[in-house]
Amino acid sequence: MNKPTIAIMYDFDKTLTTKDMQEYTFIPKLGMSTEQFWKKADTLAREKGMDSILSYMKLMLDESKRQEKSIRRSDFVSLGKNLEFFPGVLTWFDQINALGDELGLTIDHFIISSGLKEIIEGSAIGGMFKRIYACEYLYDENQVAVWPKLSINYTAKTQFLFRINKGVLDVFEDKALNAYTAQSDRPVPFENMIYIGDGLTDVPCMKLVKENGGKSIAVHAKDKKETSLRLMRENRINFFTEADYTADGPLFALVHTILEEMQAQNKLADQHRMMKQLALS
Repeated sequence: MNKPTIAIMYDFDKTLTTKDMQEYTFIPKLGMSTEQFWKKADTLAREKGMDSILSYMKLMLDESKRQEKSIRRSDFVSLGKNLEFFPGVLTWFDQINALGDELGLTIDHFIISSGLKEIIEGSAIGGMFKRIYACEYLYDENQVAVWPKLSINYTAKTQFLFRINKGVLDVFEDKALNAYTAQSDRPVPFENMIYIGDGLTDVPCMKLVKENGGKSIAVHAKDKKETSLRLMRENRINFFTEADYTADGPLFALVHTILEEMQAQNKLADQHRMMKQLALS
């Protein structure tokens, strides 16, 4: 019998890191404050009627070119070295994988983020994920960024849940994604999904996972749980906790319990299928 696969999906900025990834190095190198950059991006979106994710991606290109600063793929990747993570993030994935092995589960980790894939890839945890779904630039023959290749806004994040659900992981593959797939043929049922995010931008994914039988968890910085409480009151999440990823923290204990429940549910589902086959034979 194959081991059930559990997909754990994470937002990135302020879920795994303590702030937006652009704020560690990129924005300071432009000589701008965080407030100045995001205000300028918001203004650009309003004035041009742009999607807010495309506006920040365009502003990153425009400001870099205006200041004649390098904007190659390798430059973005190198920015990943400067990210700061919440406690325990660096050891979290190996520990969760080991727990999965103990429970007879295969754990696949995914990022679904409106941040930049290149920066995530260059971070200390960039190699921990089966797929990183995040915004990307298109690069010319000199590896200079010229155009947004993939923009993932907050509602567009939900398509990646269905990609994981159906096993259609390549972003260019649309026909297979939209084709009918029987629930029994989907490699990762929604009941085997856990979504971890930090706020309102994660609501579409959190609610979709929750309403289809998976588990959604809101995390927050210490003593900053107002958004988590709001999401809980509005029935958009199953659980919330502090963004403490250490092995003795509340998040690990919560995910441990969820994985035990998923293990039991998958065993019961297997027994049900075997008994039904026996009854029909």
